[in-house]
Amino acid sequence: MAKSNWLDDEEEIALVVKDCNWNILQDWDTVIAIKDIKVKWAPDIKRGDKFTKIRLTDDVDLIESGKMVLRTEFFKKV
Repeated sequence: MAKSNWLDDEEEIALVVKDCNWNILQDWDTVIAIKDIKVKWAPDIKRGDKFTKIRLTDDVDLIESGKMVLRTEFFKKV
């Protein structure tokens, strides 16, 4: 029988999440904002604000910090 290119059930696809400088982010990393960002119903994020203990999401463009979901294009790894 020919080997298929499909993944077996036990294999997982690893998502690679990268910041604005293409550094790979992992759970519990610390990131810094690279520009001012307006936020509805919350204080604005200023350039240089630090977010610690981020968590990765299922989307490679998003990370979580506390109750906020942040776009990776506006943050760099410390």
